[in-house]
Amino acid sequence: MMQGFISADREAVLPLPVRGPDGLEKIVEAVIDTGFNGFLTLPASLITDLALPFVGTTQATLGDGSQIRMDVHEAIVRWDNRERMVLTLASKSGVLVGMSMLFGHRVILDVHDGGVVRIEALPHA
Repeated sequence: MMQGFISADREAVLPLPVRGPDGLEKIVEAVIDTGFNGFLTLPASLITDLALPFVGTTQATLGDGSQIRMDVHEAIVRWDNRERMVLTLASKSGVLVGMSMLFGHRVILDVHDGGVVRIEALPHA
């Protein structure tokens, strides 16, 4: 099980260790975004700091319906006590965890200031 918190801005935040291929790791505060169907977004500066490998570009549709091109990189995250390679979009905004990362997990939110965010793997049927 992974645990985070509800921020003063009423966002579900999860501390997430992210690592590059050279072993450098940073813990980021990722906001859970159920409107994002990808795995993870990271600021371009962090992608550079971690030397994340570039794998291409993709077309993305933003919440306002506009479409933009985004660079795609590979990152290693520690997710539920295991390392997981995920596709990461370079973003001008903050760190987001999307529905592809959450797939196969249960998310429990105690929605109040400082409330607990729990993410646990679903039992496999």
